[in-house]
Amino acid sequence: MSRNEINPSWISSGSASMQPNLTRALHLEPSICLRCLLRLSKGTRLPRRRVLNPATTRSSATAAGGALLTRDYFSANKSNGSSTPPGSALHPSRDRVQHGVSAAAAASDLAKAPSTEDNLPKTAAKSNNALDGIPQSELPHRRRKRLKDNPAASMASVDVIPPDASSRLSTISTTLPPSSLRRLLSLYLSLSKPRLSFLIVLTTAAAYSLYPVPAVLLPQATASPSLSTLTLVFLTSGTALCSASANALNMIMEPEHDAKMSRTRNRPLVRGYIGKRGALVFATVAGIVGVGSLYYGVNPTVSFLGGLNIFLYAGVYTPMKRISVLNTWVGAVVGGIPPLMGWAAAAGQTATGSGAWQELLLSEESIGGWLLATFLYAWQFPHFNALSWTIRDEYKFAGYRMLAWVNPRMNGRVAFRYALLSFPLCGALWWFGITDQGFLLTSSVVNAWIVREAWKFWRLDGYKGSARALFWAGVWHLPVVMVLAMAHKKGLWEGVWQRLNGEIQEDIWIDEDEADGLQGQPSPGTSRPVASVIT
Repeated sequence: MSRNEINPSWISSGSASMQPNLTRALHLEPSICLRCLLRLSKGTRLPRRRVLNPATTRSSATAAGGALLTRDYFSANKSNGSSTPPGSALHPSRDRVQHGVSAAAAASDLAKAPSTEDNLPKTAAKSNNALDGIPQSELPHRRRKRLKDNPAASMASVDVIPPDASSRLSTISTTLPPSSLRRLLSLYLSLSKPRLSFLIVLTTAAAYSLYPVPAVLLPQATASPSLSTLTLVFLTSGTALCSASANALNMIMEPEHDAKMSRTRNRPLVRGYIGKRGALVFATVAGIVGVGSLYYGVNPTVSFLGGLNIFLYAGVYTPMKRISVLNTWVGAVVGGIPPLMGWAAAAGQTATGSGAWQELLLSEESIGGWLLATFLYAWQFPHFNALSWTIRDEYKFAGYRMLAWVNPRMNGRVAFRYALLSFPLCGALWWFGITDQGFLLTSSVVNAWIVREAWKFWRLDGYKGSARALFWAGVWHLPVVMVLAMAHKKGLWEGVWQRLNGEIQEDIWIDEDEADGLQGQPSPGTSRPVASVIT
């Protein structure tokens, strides 16, 4: 008897052993081939015959997991970017398509697949969503081609650049009770673009603190500090309110265009959380209070500069964004005015004349304020050009004329050119006695960082991560340089070194009459310090 003549009744359909069948076979058929005998003696189980009925196959698959075979069950059928709707029987598994797993691994997971679309993301369940048919792990060259062919699809791209603070605050406010005060404050705070306003206030306060105090007004010569803390409070609060007013007016003028960009489509006016009338009231009140506090708490020159910045940002820069690429240069002027405001605020307290704007802005002592304003002006080009490059397709789709898509090569050139200006500007701060020599060394390290990233951004045309690297270098470059300048202010560490070297200053007090006797000028009999010697 051959192996093919074995009686099928020997095969057990259950889980019992094959030994009883072997015994029965030996009694019934005295002749059996040796190969079959050896196989049956090992106790191996022959595969169970299955009836390939389509109805039973479909019912068993549904009972096992509720999902039929996916197309990527066949390893050779990689369907990247399929238009098959999610949840269908042939919908591709995106992760498996990308990595090309074997058919056996896909079949082993078939029983674990969910039977409904409940566990799918809500965006994937909607057929009209822009993300339908787009693989989560899409190849870079496919993504660039898709965005080039369809600019509107760039709105659905994720992780290009994080949303701005206004969009995040607006999203957070939706989790709060509708009539709560916290929700209202979050929405109105989002109108002010808090991160941008914080940088503006920081540069203003840094310029105020860097102003060189005259020797006759130093703390060792007067009983009170030369620069008023109350003036600083009025300066920072007024500047913050002016910035909030300008930013709110900017949002009021372009909600339909903000809706076309991923970074700004969640702003409160775009989402309808605040009406235009409420935003206009907020901008008007913030502008009036901000300019008024600068006028009464600081001086009229600083108040005028604050009002001028609101006009330039909302009245010139915002509409110019859709007209010419020169809007970037106008926006840079807006960013350079705040440090000039801080310098003029400090100069107004030490002015020897009438304190007019000519004395505060055009005198020899005002050179430090103009240097800081120029530094802020130059800093904005590498920072903003890198930012605009990462979302250049969205700018183009929204109708904003930015250098990043109008002339990409010039965009990189301008960023590198203005990044180089950071070296001479920081050197000029030391040359004119605003900072000490240590600032040359510490600032050069930070300046070399942003120049290196700007060079890579220009040479690589923004690709290979150079745009993102330059953007983050600009984010850290400005506050670090401002803090270093304040830490290296001229004369700040002289007293510390003198105490470390044992040189202690002591004030010598003499009567006013004795001093008048030496000078031959009579004056009322009061006492004051007239000299300070080192013992």
